[in-house]
Amino acid sequence: MPTREPPLNAIRVFVAAARHQSFTRAAVELHVTHGAVSRQIRSLEEFLGVALFERRIRQVTLSAEGQQFFAEVGPALEQIGAAARALGREAPVRAVRINVRPSFAVRWLIPRLPSFVERHPDIEPQVVTSTVAPAQAADGFDIAVRRGLEGWPPSMRVSPFLDDEVLVVGAPALFRSQPLADLRALASHVLLSAKTRKSDWDDWKKQVGAPRTKPAGRLQFDHLHFVLQAAVDGLGIALAPTSLLAHDLVSGRLQPALPALRMPLTRYYYGLAPDAVPEARCVAEWFEEEMRRAQ
Repeated sequence: MPTREPPLNAIRVFVAAARHQSFTRAAVELHVTHGAVSRQIRSLEEFLGVALFERRIRQVTLSAEGQQFFAEVGPALEQIGAAARALGREAPVRAVRINVRPSFAVRWLIPRLPSFVERHPDIEPQVVTSTVAPAQAADGFDIAVRRGLEGWPPSMRVSPFLDDEVLVVGAPALFRSQPLADLRALASHVLLSAKTRKSDWDDWKKQVGAPRTKPAGRLQFDHLHFVLQAAVDGLGIALAPTSLLAHDLVSGRLQPALPALRMPLTRYYYGLAPDAVPEARCVAEWFEEEMRRAQ
């Protein structure tokens, strides 16, 4: 009769609990619940037929049998991990081509990419920027992000991604010298806009009921990320999608004005190409996690 194999996942949990002398800290390290750790330890003890921990109120310590088992399996588990890491370094890196608009790349995707790279060191994200619809893209891609459901190839299945809305923002120093407390104060400011979103100010004013006054000036740029940089530098105020503002608002480079007066935008969608490499699914799953975090 073949020998029954020990539950390896339970051993991994045991090693973490033994190292910390705590089920709670082991649960934090392994990103599971305290109850899950307790159940895994209990199943391992039942398999071995011995108690590995002495349980007291709010405290656990290794039993004599637990100390002996930890001394044996701890180094063995570390050796397995070292072997896997060494093999992983030899594995080929696979590239995933991500097609996005330039502003989305600069303001949303690239600032968040370090977290994806840390999680998937064997995947190389290649950011391809384009202002044309995915159906018109000259270069191939594995996954793309665009607003709305128009312009996608018929063969692509698209999924909802980010909800969005526009918000008035400007440099803190600008608002200190020229406060924007109400809609009447718009007349004292220079309005910044992008050629790709040149109707936003008129659409926003119509929705919020802004008075028909002439602004102090207007400046237009080719792309939205130039508009936001101009706002950071105090050249005027911008009406920008909240999806692209997170890092500037957190850093204090920009601050919102009239925050209750927002205008909904068409939501973002992402789509996987029919011939996408398998690793593109990892990018899609990461998009889903970022969407839940934003919500």
